[in-house]
Amino acid sequence: MNPLIVYYSYSGITKGLAEDIALITDGDLREIEPEEPYSFSYNTAVKEVRAQIEKGYCPPLRRGVESVGDAETIFIGSPNWLRTFAPPVLSFLRSVDLSGKTIIPFCTHGGGGFGHMLEDYRRECATSDVREGIALKGGYSFDELQGWLEANARSLAT
Repeated sequence: MNPLIVYYSYSGITKGLAEDIALITDGDLREIEPEEPYSFSYNTAVKEVRAQIEKGYCPPLRRGVESVGDAETIFIGSPNWLRTFAPPVLSFLRSVDLSGKTIIPFCTHGGGGFGHMLEDYRRECATSDVREGIALKGGYSFDELQGWLEANARSLAT
């Protein structure tokens, strides 16, 4: 079965990474979209996100919370926002049954890597097998991603 690639993207960078993962793995894409988009002003969006993260708020989603069905491996992606995943990803994690699934986190960042995102995934996906995943800066190369996926294919699938 092909993997499912679920992602939230604010500016399109994480979307590009998700599309590249889908291309390399022949996976199916699913975008998480909140009902209320964040501000187009980055500084205002950061303030909105900070308030949501501090409250543990799960914004209602317009799309992305459909059942994952029989997908066994699910890549879940987000930009690194304040050292964790974006609140719409938290909404997805708390709305969809991921029990027994293999979760492979991925993120885009400006220098902060995963932050504490992996710990947050493990907490939210306690009944799943959360793998190490990949964190890439926005200017990553396709070859870098492909090399990582090929080098880790066996450990990601088992």
